[in-house]
Formats: sequence, structure tokens, C-alpha cells
Amino acid sequence: MTRLVLKFGGTSVGNIEKIQKVANLIKKKHDQNIELIVVVSAMSGFTNELIKKSQSISKNFDPAEYDVLVSSGEQISSSLLTGALIDLGLKARSWSGWQIPIMTDDNHSFSKIINIDTKEISDFISKKGIAVITGFQGISNKNRTTTLGRGGSDLSAVVIAKFFQTDSCEIYTDVEGVLTTDPSIHNKAKKIDKISYEEMLEMASLGAKVMQPTSVQASMINNITVNVKSTFSKAEGTLILDENEIDYQKVVTGIAYSKNDAKVTLVGVVDKPGVAADIFEPLGKSNINIDMVIQNISSDGKETDVTFTIKREDLNKTLNLIEKSNKKIKYKNLIHDDKVSKVSIIGAGMIANPGVTYKMFRCLANENINILAISTSEIKISVLVKENLTQKAVKALHKIFELD
Repeated sequence: MTRLVLKFGGTSVGNIEKIQKVANLIKKKHDQNIELIVVVSAMSGFTNELIKKSQSISKNFDPAEYDVLVSSGEQISSSLLTGALIDLGLKARSWSGWQIPIMTDDNHSFSKIINIDTKEISDFISKKGIAVITGFQGISNKNRTTTLGRGGSDLSAVVIAKFFQTDSCEIYTDVEGVLTTDPSIHNKAKKIDKISYEEMLEMASLGAKVMQPTSVQASMINNITVNVKSTFSKAEGTLILDENEIDYQKVVTGIAYSKNDAKVTLVGVVDKPGVAADIFEPLGKSNINIDMVIQNISSDGKETDVTFTIKREDLNKTLNLIEKSNKKIKYKNLIHDDKVSKVSIIGAGMIANPGVTYKMFRCLANENINILAISTSEIKISVLVKENLTQKAVKALHKIFELD
């Protein structure tokens, strides 16, 4: 018998009318004699309201109590959806993470799932029952509620699909699938029918908000086929699967962007062995993620300019760390710019098609868009540009790579 995980995001269960619509969608699946495990997020906006309440209490709200607080939204939506299913005459029951239990480590707010006890729920769904599980949460070996990070319900769904050995995992949201770019800045974005795990991981990491990066990584590691679909449309959605199952007709699959970046440049650094380590070691120890790195060495080989990018929220912390390390790092000037954005082209088809880099750079040059930094991988090229040119860059690249 087919067994599926269905995950519904916050916009899908945002109000009572939407919850009832979701219940009817689940009923149609159930009527096809499919064993169903449903994972739900909190109603849209609910978690943000809880976070505001915690901040009004304390700027240093206790991490364990924070998880208790923000995980409560999923309990509400799971109960309401289960009630709607029962009202349709179906056998249904809700489970919170601790009841199953979904065991995690005790790293509050960013926990990892270690194990899931499958017996009780497997018995329930084998007898025509529909299990509704709270996403985003689990329980530690210290018997404390834990959460998996923002967007963690996607991760819950994928890992549940792994432990319950389901045929696939369907992620329901308010868009028809994964799109070639953000439709809010380019109205010619279109749905991608199939995308590889690697491409989806790059897009999610680079700003596409359809799925959380860690959930894509989990589906790739465990070879779980994911179907991203709309709760409010009958469209087929986007399949996320192994690249061997995809026939690449286009070199570039999608365009992603991020406006949460900042650029830092150390000018006139004394060039000697270990200088890069001296710059980046204190940042790494402070959990500051470094993205793009460019080093320009002077003609006499005595000095170098080091440029790198970080998340915008880490800028002040980064500048403070560098200035504190001034005795160890000799440089002439420290420059920063937080009005930048990263624009990326992603596509597994780039591996077998030379000339993609030139085509991207020429396209941006023709639009008078200056490239401030570059990073590449086998299936991605990212450039840093001025933030006010983001939309112009995305539209131009979307067109030149025939994605319109």
C-alpha cells in the first residue's frame, strides 16, 4: 500500500477556511486507499507573534523556554486540522513531538532529529487512521521540548518520511512549485517541473524560500523524492529528485538572489604566510559564516587587499573582531558596504556546457551592472552587485538563459 507524508505550511493552515480546505484535500488522498502521515506548521504569523512576546519579556529569554513557547503554534494547528478531519467522518488523531517521541539533541532552537519511534503511528495508519504530527519540534534526552530552526517543519516532514519509509513526501505551500526565480521581482518566472537535490539545495541556500536548506539536504542524503505543490491549485508541482532522473534541456535551471549580505575589505594587508588564517580564524570561532573571498596582491608582492562577504546581521560583530585583532593583522584601511546583494545562476546543465560564465558576465556588463565579487561551484555562479540593481540583474539573466 502507498504511504505518503503530506506537509502543510503556515499559509496553507492560516485560517479556519484554509484548514477545512486542507482537510478536504487530505480526504481525497485517504479515499484513494493511501496511508497518510500529515505534518503541519503553525498558522501563518503565529510564531512571529510568539517571538515578539518573548522579546517583550526579556532580551535574553531562556533558550529551553523559548522552544516551549514557539512550538505551541504547531500544537494548535494540528488539533484544528485533526478536528476538521474528524468532522468529515475520518479517523484521525494529532501527535506532538514529545508524544511519539521524536528524539533530538538538546541544541535548543537548532536541534537535530536523532530517532523517531514509529510503532504507534504505523499501527494507527495501517487501520485507516490519519496521523497529524506537529512539525518543527521534538524532545531531548533531558525531557525538554526542542525545535529545529525556522522552517523546521519541512525538515520534520522529510525525516519522518525517512523513518516511516514512505513512498514520497509532498510539501504543500502557497505557490505551484519551485519557480525559476522570485515572482515578486520578475513576473516571467515559471514553474520548474523537475529539479535535482543539488540544484534545490543551492537555490534554498541562496535565498529561494520554498524549502529550508537542511530539509533539502536531508532528502538528498536519504534519497527521498519530494513534491512541492500548491494547496490552492491542482497543478502538478515540482519534483525534487536525483539528477540522474532528469533530462537537462536548459543549461540554467533558476536564478536566486539574497539581499542579506555585506562586503568587507581590508586594504593594504601585509602579505605573508598565515595572514588569511589570522583574519578568518576569530570570525570562524564566533560562528560567522564567510561566503565570497577575493584576494588582490600588489605588483611587488608585499601587500594584498582581502575582500569577503558575510551575512548583514554579522557586520558589526565582524568589524569589532577585526579591529580587536589589529595587533596581529597589519592593514591600512577597513572598508565595508551593506548595500549589496548576491545574484546567482544555478543549473546542473552548466557542468557540460562551456561559456556560461562569459555569457553571465557579458549579460551584466551590457546592463551596466558592475560585479563586486564572484564565487563558483560546478552548478552555481554567484556575483555580488549593488543592492539597487538586484531586480535588473535577475530579469536580464532570466532572459539571457531562456527562462522567461
